[in-house]
Amino acid sequence: WWNDDEIKKKWRSFNLSKQNRAEYLFGFNELFLPALTIFREKVESLECSKKLMKNAWALLDLLSLLEEQTIEKLEGKVHIQNRIVSLHELDARPIKKGKSHPKCEFGTTLQMAFNREGFLITTENFIGKPNDKKLFPKTLELFIKRMRETPTTVVGDLGFRSRANFKVAEKIDNVFLGRSDDVHESKREFSKKARSATEGFIAVAKNLRGFGCSLYRGLEGDRIWSLLCQTSYNLKKFLQLWREEKIPEKSLIKLGLA
Repeated sequence: WWNDDEIKKKWRSFNLSKQNRAEYLFGFNELFLPALTIFREKVESLECSKKLMKNAWALLDLLSLLEEQTIEKLEGKVHIQNRIVSLHELDARPIKKGKSHPKCEFGTTLQMAFNREGFLITTENFIGKPNDKKLFPKTLELFIKRMRETPTTVVGDLGFRSRANFKVAEKIDNVFLGRSDDVHESKREFSKKARSATEGFIAVAKNLRGFGCSLYRGLEGDRIWSLLCQTSYNLKKFLQLWREEKIPEKSLIKLGLA
């Protein structure tokens, strides 16, 4: 049994009254348990194709996990590993943001790296919010592989700053990770401008090139969406530079455009 109208009324009542979240979760669980029991009985007596049966059992496992995590939450557990936040986006995780509103969003994390001209070189999706310090070595390695050369300058924010990462990038002339004294005085202005420009690249990617919200589901879907957006982003960046005649003639010849 599951009454959508009653669930909506309870949800609306909860939002209007601002009642204790644990009380609402307890009330939800009282409705969810009998519904899950009936659904389990239906699945066990189901006679259908193997594919449909497999999907039904997968959904039952997911709902059973939701029930387990709900009980853990009611018992006062704060940190639940791989907590389900959406039945439609199983790979989504709560991610705390550095801005005032919203303080927390749900989804997968996207790591991007740009070159100085503004082309988006790498895009990688991750479940949850992995530590930037740990992502730095892999991101740098992938950047060098894509560009087929080692950059002379690497710019990032304080989130990437660690002794280990400076050691990873020790063969690079200038490594700016959020502090002016990271680089020689002659390179500080350049590094600061590169850092500001990167913020602009990210803003364009999120607000104008589709990275703000994936229209596909799951980590695999987000990965496909990111690659499509990366292609779109770089194509528009190329056309912009081409119209402004900022593409070197050598590159145009290789592309067959000159």
